[in-house]
Amino acid sequence: MTYETIRLALDEDSGVAAITLDRPERLNAAPPEMADELVHALDTALARGMRAVLITGEGRAFCSGADLAGGRDRSAGLGGDAAHASLTDHYNPMMQKLAQLPVPLVTAVNGPAAGIGCSIALAGDFVLASRTAYFLQAFVNIGLVPDGGASWTLPRLIGKARAFEMMMLGEKIDAVKALDWGMIYGVVDGASLIAEATALAQRLAQGPTLALGLMRRCAAENLDRDFAGALAAEADAQRDAGNSEDARTGAAAFLKKEKPRFAGK
Repeated sequence: MTYETIRLALDEDSGVAAITLDRPERLNAAPPEMADELVHALDTALARGMRAVLITGEGRAFCSGADLAGGRDRSAGLGGDAAHASLTDHYNPMMQKLAQLPVPLVTAVNGPAAGIGCSIALAGDFVLASRTAYFLQAFVNIGLVPDGGASWTLPRLIGKARAFEMMMLGEKIDAVKALDWGMIYGVVDGASLIAEATALAQRLAQGPTLALGLMRRCAAENLDRDFAGALAAEADAQRDAGNSEDARTGAAAFLKKEKPRFAGK
């Protein structure tokens, strides 16, 4: 597949797939095609054995949201029946794919992350932001409601009061405030953002990625389980992790007081 709105770089040595949202002239505004291309890129990365994913944006923005200039037949950003179709057929499958990745996800937020861009950014297990980045739920400013899973993610991530501040007031949350709220992992200088995000993704890729993927799944699914259900899910995940090659490798290295070399299997 030839990508028109993103770039995909697969590093076989580190096991990291780097995806760059690549419409800088539109602040990486996301038409439905971008959602489809992201899904394809993620599938390609997994098929090629990549063990971590890094997503960032080209230019001054991470992603400014759905592409309002695309017209009602192309964008979720203008609401109505077309928005319902775009979300159902394009954006929601992309968000599901990000949520269900079996490998770690790092997002490097290099500028504005608004609307669906905010949802993509916050899908990361580790969200690193530049000091000039901000997060925005601007839907209220045009009479719409949050999408991309934001109304599910934000209350769980930062609590009801702060989630409603973002969703109902539609004001920018700068990177430092987002860090203070516990919404993101870290804030770094823009010049070092990609290097630090890449190093983090590489570190994760060298870890026991089967276990890391199980951690992702348990953490997401246990939000909607009772305590007993969470315990049972952890037991199932521990069984799967314990039967892995990585667990055997880790145990052997521990006994030898050596650093394990995990294979993600």
